[in-house]
Amino acid sequence: MHYYRYSNAEVSCWYKYLLFSYNIVFWLAGVAFLAAGLWAWSEKGVLSDLTKVTGLHGLDPVVLVLVVGIVMFTLGFAGCVGALRENICLLKFFCGAIVFIFLLEMAVAVLAFLFQDWVRDRVKEFFENNIKSYRDDIDLQNLIDSLQKINHCCGAQGPDDWDFNIYFNCSSESKSREKCGVPFSCCIPDPAQKVVNTQCGYDVRKKSKSQWDDQIFVKGCILALEAWLPRNIYIVAGVFIAISLLQIFGIFLARTLISDIEAVKAGNAF
Repeated sequence: MHYYRYSNAEVSCWYKYLLFSYNIVFWLAGVAFLAAGLWAWSEKGVLSDLTKVTGLHGLDPVVLVLVVGIVMFTLGFAGCVGALRENICLLKFFCGAIVFIFLLEMAVAVLAFLFQDWVRDRVKEFFENNIKSYRDDIDLQNLIDSLQKINHCCGAQGPDDWDFNIYFNCSSESKSREKCGVPFSCCIPDPAQKVVNTQCGYDVRKKSKSQWDDQIFVKGCILALEAWLPRNIYIVAGVFIAISLLQIFGIFLARTLISDIEAVKAGNAF
């Protein structure tokens, strides 16, 4: 039996269609994120009045969804077309972008570990700014409520942080019914109640702090998150490693395909 070997280099179909399949998932996920973000904006009337985007001083979660969607859609599209059309420029763009994101993640992780106090101050500032805008955007409101309920916390450093919001502020000028209170997500849930009592936080901070423990969570969300991380370090590390391996796999596929295409072009040049 004789074995024959091609004298000319060729592009591996395995790598080509594996990279295409890898990127089609990114592309479809990007489409889903974009669709969800645009739908949320249309429900809030932002698409008919784009000035509302700058009207919110805190974080609009929809913006984050749209940014993630745009990045995933762009990278997925570049990777899919680059793989199918064997376009080196698109493949290099995809590979370079993934490498940049990977290095950025590593840099953020290292800097967050080295400058923990600075990170804590920025998180505190970020949380306080979002407390100020709590009633200005329903998505931001739901995000803060979910964070406080899941972590059994209230405010950035504690319940008094809700003085940053004009509706919950204890100042004598405030006419809000929520004055000197906290959102319902700060309340300790009563197992006997099947319906959420959205008024459970009214006037709570008018009472002495010794009485707060029976009604609301007194731990700040920054402290709660700091306590959560050591307890779930293996989960966090596992997720980080899984994401990193997926990125490295994508880089490997793109670089291998680029090498094959360049080898074919070099062979055809002779």
